[in-house]
Amino acid sequence: MSYTSHLKSADNLLTTYEQTRAGFISLALERNRRATPHVKLARALKVTASKASAPSKLLGMKEIRLSLIAAAGISDKAAKHMSEENKDEAINNLIAKFLEPAGSAFVEELVYRFLLTRGDTLGGSMRNVGGALAQRKLTRAMISALAITGIRYRWLHSTSGQWSDMLDDDSDIELRLRGLSWHKKNKDRMIIFNLTVPIVKHNVDVCLLDCNEKELSGCRKKPESYLALGELKGGIDPAGADEHWKTASKAFDRIRKSFAAQHQSPKTFFLGASIQKKMASEIWSELEAGTLTNAANFSVPDQIASLCSWLISL
Repeated sequence: MSYTSHLKSADNLLTTYEQTRAGFISLALERNRRATPHVKLARALKVTASKASAPSKLLGMKEIRLSLIAAAGISDKAAKHMSEENKDEAINNLIAKFLEPAGSAFVEELVYRFLLTRGDTLGGSMRNVGGALAQRKLTRAMISALAITGIRYRWLHSTSGQWSDMLDDDSDIELRLRGLSWHKKNKDRMIIFNLTVPIVKHNVDVCLLDCNEKELSGCRKKPESYLALGELKGGIDPAGADEHWKTASKAFDRIRKSFAAQHQSPKTFFLGASIQKKMASEIWSELEAGTLTNAANFSVPDQIASLCSWLISL
């Protein structure tokens, strides 16, 4: 049983107070990292807007139009559904009701209101930050496991969708990576994150496939191509731990039923950052019963490393 190499009991899955605290610190650091571009935009807006002698002059400054729209309380998403006339009206309301009454401090008022809207945008991107951090941790652990065994890999860029060769300097590669592929003992292997699996008709957090890059399009439609499917839950708040596990359990039920209907039974694995007592007992029971193939706590690096070695061995 593969999980016994790093788990001896349900207690090994538990997230400690110290690990929870470290997780919240990681979230805070990530929030600051994501906030940096917004702060730089606000500084640039202040410098440019300061050239205007009066709030009404801002309308003629095309270079800050997008920032004016944001300061008017319109999100990027909402702006896509508005006409230019609607946006002009919103900017005029901003100037008449808030910037002109601010007098000589109108530039500061503009920047504050810009940051309020950008703050909402940042808040939206932070809702799934736990999942993003979890994916990065697993990616880095997978790259390390491949490197230790001397296996070269190729990686899928999350934005361009292009496969690239292994980098000599792979610092921060996990920030822009969506998949890994490698060749071992005459076998092609690939891990893809956030893949919509046609058989399941749902998105699966991570899939290990028996195929190469050129075959991906066809392989994802073949039940026999899936070697293992996993659910990642990176949320660190103990209050939401049980809900995360319930969501993952439902996903595993869908996976098992969908593949069983195709006479296939790929392995399943779970990684969670916050695992509490009741949750740990349920995971352990499923491991012992063989319902779940493997599991690990994201807060324990040795467990992640062990699970990645197992994935590479499949």
